[in-house]
Formats: sequence, structure tokens, C-alpha cells
Amino acid sequence: MRSKVLTSCLALAIVLAASMGSVEFAHAQAAKGPSGLPLPRFVTLKSKRVNLRIGPGTDYAVSWMYLKSGLPVEIIQEYDNWRRIRDADGTEGWVNQSLLSGQRAAIAAPWMKTKGKGIYVNLRREAQPSASIIAKLEPGVMLTIGECNGDWCRAESDGASGWVAQSEIWGAYPGEAFK
Repeated sequence: MRSKVLTSCLALAIVLAASMGSVEFAHAQAAKGPSGLPLPRFVTLKSKRVNLRIGPGTDYAVSWMYLKSGLPVEIIQEYDNWRRIRDADGTEGWVNQSLLSGQRAAIAAPWMKTKGKGIYVNLRREAQPSASIIAKLEPGVMLTIGECNGDWCRAESDGASGWVAQSEIWGAYPGEAFK
């Protein structure tokens, strides 16, 4: 009786493992948009004036206008030439893909903007917590991102360049690595 139970448990475990693999494969497939690029993903605004629309087309009303090129946004959906984006404040809407760039940028701890004075994100000389601090960045400061290794991102802001902890910026996913 005991061996039948163990055999049944083993068979169930194999079936579950196989189905988990196909679920992960299906999830990986679902994580790509019609463009073949991953969803979600971070990009930046290419133009100084970008209309955020309530739907994917010029027939839809403009709900917001961005007035800063290089602002990081997250693409969360694709439809034809339109991309549904989310900004660091959580505002969502549709933008034409021609107004977006694959360049990477980030915002220093936007979630800390309302926490008061004396809160900073450290820009360090090297990608380690003990490295010397090059600059103290206020929450909300924009950074240009050159690369990330999963824990740290090489960044530049107002002529200062160094490394910032990936967990302290909005513009790169936790554990994401790129050059």
C-alpha cells in the first residue's frame, strides 16, 4: 500500500513538473508583444511634446501631454503602432511608437518624493555599497542609464557619473541586466 502511495505521489509530481514547465513556457510566450519585444519593458520619450491618449489612435482624446524628452516610461501593451505606457507616477495611456526610443533612463526613487527633506539616492564611484559617494540625488532626479548588472546601474545625471543601486531607481526591473 505504501509503495502505491509513493508511486502515485511520484507520478503526480512528474505531471505537475511537466505542466509547470509548459505554464512557464506559455508565460514566456505571453510576455512578448506583437512587435516580438518583451512586455513590459522600459523605454524613453523621444520627443519634447508627446500626447498621451485614452486609446490607441489619433481619434482618441489626449489625456496628458509630456513636455520632456528622455523621460523613462514603461510599455505595458502594444496595439498596431501604438504602445500603452505607464509613467513613474502610475499614469497610463497610449502613445505612437514613433515617439518612443529604446534609450534607457531612470528616475531616482520617485516613491520617496513626498517623504520630506534629507532623503537621497547615492551615486557611487563603483558598483558596491561601500564605494565612495560621488553625488547625493534627490528623489525624482532623472538619470541616463548606460548598463545594469542586476544589482547596480551605471548612471549619469548633470555631469556626474557613477553607479546607483538598481533597487533605488524607477527605469530598470529588479534583477534586469543589460549593456
